[in-house]
Amino acid sequence: MNVESRVAVITGPAQGIGRRTAELFAELGYKLALIDLKEPAIEGALTYTGDIASEATVADFADRVFEKYGRADVLVNNAGISHISPAEETTAADYRRVLEVNLVAPFLLCKAFGEKMLEAHSGSIVNVASIAGLAGVSDRAAYNASKHGLIGLTRTLAAEWGGRGVRTNAVCPGWVKTEMDLADQAGGSYTDSDIVNRVPMARFASPDDIAHAIVFLADDRQSGFINGQALAIDGGWTADASWESLRLRKR
Repeated sequence: MNVESRVAVITGPAQGIGRRTAELFAELGYKLALIDLKEPAIEGALTYTGDIASEATVADFADRVFEKYGRADVLVNNAGISHISPAEETTAADYRRVLEVNLVAPFLLCKAFGEKMLEAHSGSIVNVASIAGLAGVSDRAAYNASKHGLIGLTRTLAAEWGGRGVRTNAVCPGWVKTEMDLADQAGGSYTDSDIVNRVPMARFASPDDIAHAIVFLADDRQSGFINGQALAIDGGWTADASWESLRLRKR
């Protein structure tokens, strides 16, 4: 199938990783279906504004996508929110909201679009998790739990759907320089040097780094036998057990 015939569905494309991912799929010739809380400024795409944690919103969005394009070849569950708070100070309401957006919403989208992918015996789902889904990061109980859960969902769908033509994988970014990072840093919980000194490659990831990995996992020609994986895109963060002075001495 020509790439020009393929449709990529992307959540959270108004900024950051989602926006760059949408741009890259468009550059490759994919048709786009985009959903966010605010209008994504990407020309030529089917766009929808709404809360992906709402089952009715997801159902209506899916109906519109299939009415316009008749298919969905790629689903990128990128939209997410953070919440920085000590566990003992995190309210149940805040905890639930993070889980609703970061874990329940991807499940709803996987159901809505996966059903049609299964009928077509073809499709690729890429969930944007985090290194906070591979290890614990202090003061992020809700976020960490949601991303660990998203990796679990990824592996489960890979097991259930892989034999029916639908692959499911996750990317696990380290710290990415995006609007979300700027908002988190504004709370004073960390600085650029905290991150750069922790990463063996001595920099933040860029949205482009993550977008290219997502496109790789979406493309059957490049990754057709990769299924159920959680790919860390973290500059070596999760591989490095060195202490800071040792790490910095090697630079």
